[in-house]
Amino acid sequence: MIEVEGLTKDYGTVVAVRDVTFSVGRGEVVGFLGPNGAGKSTTLRILAGFLGATSGRVRINGLDIAEDSLKARASLGYMPEAAPLYPELRVREYLEFRARLKRVPRGKRSASIHRALTRANLVDMAETTVGHLSKGYRQRVGLADALVADPPLLILDEPTAGLDPNQVREVRALIQELATDHTVLLSTHILSEVEATCQRALVIDKGRLVAQGTLAELAKGRRSATLSLVLEDPAGVARGLLGEQPFVAEVEPQDTVAPGDGFERLRVTLREGTTPLEAGSHLIRLLVTSGVNIASLAPEVASLEQVFAELTRDDSGAP
Repeated sequence: MIEVEGLTKDYGTVVAVRDVTFSVGRGEVVGFLGPNGAGKSTTLRILAGFLGATSGRVRINGLDIAEDSLKARASLGYMPEAAPLYPELRVREYLEFRARLKRVPRGKRSASIHRALTRANLVDMAETTVGHLSKGYRQRVGLADALVADPPLLILDEPTAGLDPNQVREVRALIQELATDHTVLLSTHILSEVEATCQRALVIDKGRLVAQGTLAELAKGRRSATLSLVLEDPAGVARGLLGEQPFVAEVEPQDTVAPGDGFERLRVTLREGTTPLEAGSHLIRLLVTSGVNIASLAPEVASLEQVFAELTRDDSGAP
């Protein structure tokens, strides 16, 4: 549905996007992640046909976005981070205007607008002037705009920005619903949204694509620097022993496995440069010789937040 090859956007003194290549298949829901200034919004604007690329090629539904822009854009609905709305129009009027621009047939226009209002949970605000809406509701109008022509591809740039927690859950549920018959490329700073809604993720940093794959693939090989231990420690010596090791940064008690069963769960955070395998082997010998029974010891799988932090870490040494 989306094919990007060698995409570069150069503003002269600043290169916002550098040689980015990826694809999004039909029916996929893909998260697009990166810190502020990484090039996410620039990339999405190019995909949506709002901004020209310096070099590279973008195909939307098989059509080149530069050579066949109108037909390519007819296949997508784009929601920018700050949707440019007309504050003097009522919500329904605005969607009517947008539906005409998107060439929704006259006979289908009313139903299309109602469907978009319903999906964006805006039915009760349809006759409200856009300028009187809160930021959260304006975000919903931008989402309804992206949906009004019912395109097969949705490109959503920070769709939950400005929404309260209940509204965030509603939008998350809507994205999951849309995934049944739409392809979705979703940019967000809320990593839990990606974990809850996306099948794959793309990570961009300093204009370059630094990783892509399923969430499991991104986490593979990137174990968090923590060990999870379940111990039977009647003498109460384990926590002190663990804390004395030079490669251990912190020992934290976790919830008891089961009240009164005599087991204790600990999380051991390792110092930088120590691998979980090396630490685990040493700690097993230490604890066993000290009379501590080890029920389990395993490295914790890196969370998406930890993977994101590692991939976008600034190694320049700048303060």
